[in-house]
Amino acid sequence: MKLLLAEDDAILADALAASLTKAGFEVEVAPNGAVAEFLLLRQHFDLGVLDLGLPMVDGLTVLKRVRAAKPALPMLVLTALDGLEHRVAGLNAGADDYLTKPFDFPELEARIRALLRRARGAGGGAAAAQQFGKLAFDRDARRATLDGAPIELSPREWMLLDLLLTQRDRVVTKDQIAESWAVERSGAEPGSGAGSIEVYIHRLRRKLEGSGLAIRTVRGLGYLLEEGES
Repeated sequence: MKLLLAEDDAILADALAASLTKAGFEVEVAPNGAVAEFLLLRQHFDLGVLDLGLPMVDGLTVLKRVRAAKPALPMLVLTALDGLEHRVAGLNAGADDYLTKPFDFPELEARIRALLRRARGAGGGAAAAQQFGKLAFDRDARRATLDGAPIELSPREWMLLDLLLTQRDRVVTKDQIAESWAVERSGAEPGSGAGSIEVYIHRLRRKLEGSGLAIRTVRGLGYLLEEGES
């Protein structure tokens, strides 16, 4: 299970990451809200652990943006603020659970496992495939199907489709695409310039034909995934 831990206290972040890794989780640490938002929106995580007092972009803002883009992703909020108004604000922003500092690690681990069990309960939660027209997209299984037939996607085509679906109905710039490829570092195909991006857009358009989704070029800005054939 892959977790994103957003915590600006380096000592606490290192200690929590080590304990969570020992408990069997794969952990990536974000030291500020900007990095946390970027990673949560562009990579797959089974759960996010988010400190509200993050620099650059505050945790509450990150929580709202991630919840809007990924409504099924479990999010656990950490904060030193234990007032009722702070708990209510966090929950209203989309937190699935709330833990105040200081806390004991066994309680954090127990809450994380409870959220993951809930997410994989009835209906599959965050692990279930998402449906977009005739396209089914299963991020956990890294599988996409069109009318039930598998779509063969290269690593970069997969990352591009994941990014466009995450940001659907919003323009995705070429810089964002290049950054998502750079962050993944998963042995993807060589080449990341503007020409290379256009090639992958063209390939993905062909593979999405008949899905009910179209990748529209927004001249001078980037690309927009929307319903309707191109």
